[in-house]
Amino acid sequence: MIKSHYFEIVGFFCTSTSEHSLFLQKNMKNYLFLGMMGAVVFFNSCSSNDDNSGQKLLLSKVTTAYYDNTSTPTPEEMILEYNDKGEVIKIKTTYNTSAFEYSNGKLVKSSHYNKEQQLEYYSVSSYNGDQLANVQYNYMNSINNSSVTYGYDSNGKIIHSTHCESPDCKEPTTSSLAYNGDNITVETNNFWESNTYKREFTYDNKLNPYTNVNKYLRIIIGGAYGISMNNYITEKITHKSKNGDWSNNQNITYSIQYNSSQLPVQVIGTEANGKKYVQYNYEYITQ
Repeated sequence: MIKSHYFEIVGFFCTSTSEHSLFLQKNMKNYLFLGMMGAVVFFNSCSSNDDNSGQKLLLSKVTTAYYDNTSTPTPEEMILEYNDKGEVIKIKTTYNTSAFEYSNGKLVKSSHYNKEQQLEYYSVSSYNGDQLANVQYNYMNSINNSSVTYGYDSNGKIIHSTHCESPDCKEPTTSSLAYNGDNITVETNNFWESNTYKREFTYDNKLNPYTNVNKYLRIIIGGAYGISMNNYITEKITHKSKNGDWSNNQNITYSIQYNSSQLPVQVIGTEANGKKYVQYNYEYITQ
């Protein structure tokens, strides 16, 4: 079963099928980080979510529980830490810690450590003006080095990305996005051996939990949940096999509870058969 918007939250930690993702997701799940595409322009026009004192509400904790294999899952936590500029400088989970460095508001480097706090890999971001152009992932063993390159439309929105796991990029994995306003409505991921996965979304009209996260980190987090202005409330996942046949894998409906600032505090995903699929809880700090 393919996980849904959990991929965008943790996808940027995952750059190779041979490596662990943030929560040790495997196989196809590891590739869905290629949703990490975004729209730089609309971040500048999004209104940030401030309280009455003018301070911003910053996402500080995400707790995720999947019910696909059990009725009593063990929740997994992701903790976000900020500097005095409101930039995420560290993300911690049970299995990984990632540290982030910025220059003039741009994310320039991230370092990713395992549970024993050993450096596993680091990534370096390069820019074309104010547009994130490329992220290079460098592993300690160098075997798994990879890169992601982003392409933009005339309005400055990212419409495709290419993930390469070799210098010649012989077998790239690609992603493309379609938008309705500032929300991603269709995300198409083309994987190895002609496998294609498509995700289609509809949205509410509230700002998503990552509204006040650095816009370049949001691009790297990526996908509809990290990138879109609002929160998606329905998700349809379909798969196209080698022979070109499409099959419907999942239809998920999300119910959302909001705080007084109209940011999500709880999201519950339910499958078409009525079975509870996932629950996300969000916590915020004021800065």
